[in-house]
Amino acid sequence: MANYTVADIQALRERTGAGMLDVKKALDEADGDIDKAVDILRVKGLKGVTKREGRSASEGLVATHIADAASGQVGTLIELNSETDFVAKNEKFVALADEVLKAVVDAGAADLDAALEAPLNGKTVKDVIDENAGVLGEKIVLRRVARVEAPVVAEYLHKTNKDLPAQVGVLVGADAKAGEVARDVAMHIAAYSPAYLTRDEVPADVVENERRVAEETSRNEGKPEAALPKIVEGRMNGFYKENVLPEQAFAKDPKTTVGKVVEATGGEVVAFARFRVGA
Repeated sequence: MANYTVADIQALRERTGAGMLDVKKALDEADGDIDKAVDILRVKGLKGVTKREGRSASEGLVATHIADAASGQVGTLIELNSETDFVAKNEKFVALADEVLKAVVDAGAADLDAALEAPLNGKTVKDVIDENAGVLGEKIVLRRVARVEAPVVAEYLHKTNKDLPAQVGVLVGADAKAGEVARDVAMHIAAYSPAYLTRDEVPADVVENERRVAEETSRNEGKPEAALPKIVEGRMNGFYKENVLPEQAFAKDPKTTVGKVVEATGGEVVAFARFRVGA
């Protein structure tokens, strides 16, 4: 039997995030040499990438970066997923997220395809993620990337579990005047998850479907035919108040709206992005 201890098993698990059985097998094969065991786990893991492709990766973290630019500031938001929260809080996974974020920022990638092809350590981001998936023994996925450019960009990261990395991330782009409330708006977005910046951004088919549902619901409730247009309009306004950022009740003061808070600065919010891990 290979010469290794329980402490060696735990150390290798913490170093790689691999499962107990995989760690023991690797240490047996490496005759207790931890560095060799890491290499064994990497090789076996890379061979298993295809097998892992069909598995679900719904844990993980979000990370942000804001940099000054000629136009003001540029914010980048990524979501990196793992299969389990055990790996999500692993130091190697967190370090991978930092490397991936830096590569995405350096490449100026604004979408997922460009991010996966961004150079990293002489390879692509996708290749490095696959290599780390081999070591960690889980499916690792760069799921989403967002880029926000504005005179001022604010960020907010929220932990849904104190033992895990941030799982909700928000970027808010604003002009200089609205920049003073941009972080408060980002915190609001984290909590209230608006889908759109303005009513005009709501797709026509979504509006049409909501209107149809509102009308059918009203009829099924036996509302008078003559009153339907007004009732439907009221329900549509309710839909907008729930989903359009400026129309939502402000998290810090529900007596007012996000729109009024921003309007009071004399400025405007021009863009936002929100990711919640696995959602």
